[in-house]
Amino acid sequence: MSVLIPDDILRATKMTEDELKLEIAIMLYKQEKISSGKARAWTGLTVIKFQHELAKRGFCINYDVQDFQSDVRTLQSN
Repeated sequence: MSVLIPDDILRATKMTEDELKLEIAIMLYKQEKISSGKARAWTGLTVIKFQHELAKRGFCINYDVQDFQSDVRTLQSN
């Protein structure tokens, strides 16, 4: 399934498509809807870059066994 964001919404946010995707990924991660591995895979960021983006927003980085296992599954599926 794909979600289409209308151009006028994108323009209203004054963000690029990649910036908006990152914000959505971080929001979903914060709400524990997706793992950090899923969020990083979707945005294409490395672990360090994703953690840096979380830190810039004042979000504590919680990386537990479940996150690790999810990251391993994500990597194995690619």
